[in-house]
Amino acid sequence: MDKGFPIRPVLITGAGRRIGLALAKDLLARQQPVIASYRTRYPAIDELEQAGALCLFGDFSTDDGINAFAASVMAHCSGLRAIIHNASAWQAESPAVAHSDTLAAMLQIHVNAPYLLNLQLEPLLRGHGLAGADIIHFTDYVVERGSDKHIAYAASKAALDNLTRSFARKLAPEVKVNAIAPAMIVFNEDDDADYRKEALNKSLMKIAPGESEIVSLVNYLLESNYVTGRTHAVDGGRPLR
Repeated sequence: MDKGFPIRPVLITGAGRRIGLALAKDLLARQQPVIASYRTRYPAIDELEQAGALCLFGDFSTDDGINAFAASVMAHCSGLRAIIHNASAWQAESPAVAHSDTLAAMLQIHVNAPYLLNLQLEPLLRGHGLAGADIIHFTDYVVERGSDKHIAYAASKAALDNLTRSFARKLAPEVKVNAIAPAMIVFNEDDDADYRKEALNKSLMKIAPGESEIVSLVNYLLESNYVTGRTHAVDGGRPLR
């Protein structure tokens, strides 16, 4: 039995909004314990705590913050069912910010944080048998095509995509490691009609499917005993447009 948990929890980073929040709610509804990280305490964090999640502050902008968060997780449990790396930032190149600072920030959150957390929390993932634990990285559709307005962001997500295969090799067969590369899953509330129409026209399916598409895929990956080292696109057929 893990410290305070009758069942090994799933750790979700950036669980206060959108996909991370939807995943946390779904897992909790399935009686799967959840550890949720947050940097900004959105109102939904209170909801997750009321539903039974352990919500821990995590500042991944520095190595000290990453290390402190890993130590906090290890203090609360002795085993993990999965780590879902959902925490992300979407920063464009801007004349107001030094390009080196933009690149460093994107690499820190999308590469350094998952890399260090995977290594530090590895003992909590191992020892549970064949395919007994999972790591899931959230990358992005732009890994395949690049981005002229979010160059550092795209490069950092591409690095995370590569980490998926490296960790799959390192941790098999005890831990499966996969990536999910989404595109246009859900609109922001302030997205106007013209933007929404333009965005929908970029895919074959012409819809924003909502977080349920991601939730279903995550559940499939967690239940599989065989799928590892792969990137799973959830993009409505955008590469075929």
